Amino acid sequence: MSAAKRSLLARALDDRIFVAVTSAVATVLLAAAAWPGLSDYRANIVGQLACFALLAVALDLIWGYAGILSLGHGLFFAIGGYVAGMHLLEHSVAVTGITPDIVQFMGWKALPGWWGPLESFPVALAAALGVAFVVAFLFGWVSFRSRVGGVYFAIITQALTYVAMLLMFRNDTGFGGNNGMTGFQAIFGVPFQSPGVARGLAVASLASLVAALVGCRLLTIGRFGRLLVATRDDEVRLRSLGYETLRLKLAVWCVSAVLAAVAGLLYAPQVGIINPRVLSPDLSIEIAVWCAIGGRGRLAGAVIGAALVNALKFSLSATLPDLWPFVLAGLVILVALIFPNGLLDIGRWRPTLLSRAGALQPRDATP
Repeated sequence: MSAAKRSLLARALDDRIFVAVTSAVATVLLAAAAWPGLSDYRANIVGQLACFALLAVALDLIWGYAGILSLGHGLFFAIGGYVAGMHLLEHSVAVTGITPDIVQFMGWKALPGWWGPLESFPVALAAALGVAFVVAFLFGWVSFRSRVGGVYFAIITQALTYVAMLLMFRNDTGFGGNNGMTGFQAIFGVPFQSPGVARGLAVASLASLVAALVGCRLLTIGRFGRLLVATRDDEVRLRSLGYETLRLKLAVWCVSAVLAAVAGLLYAPQVGIINPRVLSPDLSIEIAVWCAIGGRGRLAGAVIGAALVNALKFSLSATLPDLWPFVLAGLVILVALIFPNGLLDIGRWRPTLLSRAGALQPRDATP
């Protein structure tokens, strides 16, 4: 079989897998919206898995297609989460009149005045996406203009996130310090304890994931996507052909940051708390692990990896929490050794395995 034919078959397989995964997510979305027997607990788990999958898609867009490994996407996730926290606290006070706990342990008389406009959801949404975009643009412009890439870029992004975590742990930063933000009472005028709130958040998370999958797919199958892959494979050659890779990388970097902020915006109300631990290096590294396990450079792989790893984590954390780090390490090693291109590469890997097995068969001796 020629290389061109193999490439076409591989692309067709990727298309089928993408359609299958997107359809599965859409099916879960419809089931979550229509199934009356779905408990709030299960709806909450589904919503969190959708947020993590959206976060993985955001990273896969830049790492899998543009070759830019970020170990600091927890920063943009936290931006969305903290803006959501401020919005929910302001909204809770407006709806219930109950003073949140953050006012007491921070020694305030009331919530900071500059939080006031965030009580409006459109303002909060614009603030989360805008701050994430500005931070990503400034950091990306400086880094890409200096042609920082590879492992150096990954280290710098993790260092930036770690510095942000240390700042958010301080009480004088004004975001709740170590305790973070919690005690959310209402969302869109409805108490969190009301039936259907968890389901609604899960549906919103799944809908955002479907929109992100379709949007990123459209972004990567056209000319822009081909330029991203060319940047990943040989950026120097692409620049020599007259293409401005700075703008290309900056654009996809900012899109990825905004998607991560959306994930954080949806995540905070579902877990009921946002604190500096979302900025820890663990989360940012785990996001890369999700993409690697599922198969980077394939958006469906990011969804599968995030859903699989986190579903396993939720299951083990409830029964054997101390065992989870070892299970994750073993899973990473297993996938790296057997499926170096991720679990979605099983279909391509099987023929290779068979050909290798055939090559190991003893040959007949010749006289």
